[in-house]
Amino acid sequence: MLISRAVRLRITEVFNSIQGESTFAGRPSVFVRLTGCDLRCAWCDSTYTFTGGEWRSIEELVAQVDAFGPRLVCVTGGEPLLQANVHALMAQLLDAGFEVTLETGGQRDVSMVDPRVHRIVDMKAPGSGEAARNLWSNMDVLGPRDEVKCVLASRDDYLWALERVRELGLHGRVAAVLFSPVHGRLAPEDLAAWIIADGAPVRLQLQLHKYLWGADARGV
Repeated sequence: MLISRAVRLRITEVFNSIQGESTFAGRPSVFVRLTGCDLRCAWCDSTYTFTGGEWRSIEELVAQVDAFGPRLVCVTGGEPLLQANVHALMAQLLDAGFEVTLETGGQRDVSMVDPRVHRIVDMKAPGSGEAARNLWSNMDVLGPRDEVKCVLASRDDYLWALERVRELGLHGRVAAVLFSPVHGRLAPEDLAAWIIADGAPVRLQLQLHKYLWGADARGV
C-alpha cells in the first residue's frame, strides 16, 4: 500500500519498550502514541497527550518503528481514532509485516479498523466519569482477535463491569476481558479476591510498566 508523504499524524511520542497491558503483556513492542483525546477520565495517566505533539508523515513513522526492531507495534494515545489517518498508518504497518495492536477508549467506532489489527477496547466504568461515552455498538463487532479492558477504581466499578460482561456475553466472544485496578487507588489483591469469589470470566491485569519504571514514567 503506497502512502503519500502528505499523509500525516500528530504524534506525542514513539518509543521501544515492553508491552505492559493486554494479553501481549511482557512482549517487546514499539509504541506509537498519537496526540489528542476527547475523554477526560478521572484516573487518566496520560494527560500530556491531550495537546502538543509533532506532525509526522506515515513514511517517517514506519521507518522509525522498523529501526527499533520488534515486530509488535501498539498504536495508542490519547485517542488514536480521533485522527482519520491512523487507519492508513495501521495498514502500512500491517503491509510491512508488523503485528499491530490498537488501544482505544471505546467511545469511537471501531468497525472500520483493519480486521488484521488486534483491537483493545476500553469499557469505561462509572468511576472514570466517562461511562456515558461508551459506544455500545462497538461490543457487537468485536471478535476473537480483540480484547476488552475495564479500568476499575472501586468495588462498585467492579460489580458494574462484571454485570456488563455477563449480559453482553463478552467472555465468549473476545480473546480476553481484562479487569485492571486503577494504580494506587484500588488494591490489586482486593480485585483478585473479588474475581476469585465470583468466578468472574475475566483476566486480572496489572500495568506492568508502572511496576517496572514507576507510575509517572514516560516513554516506557
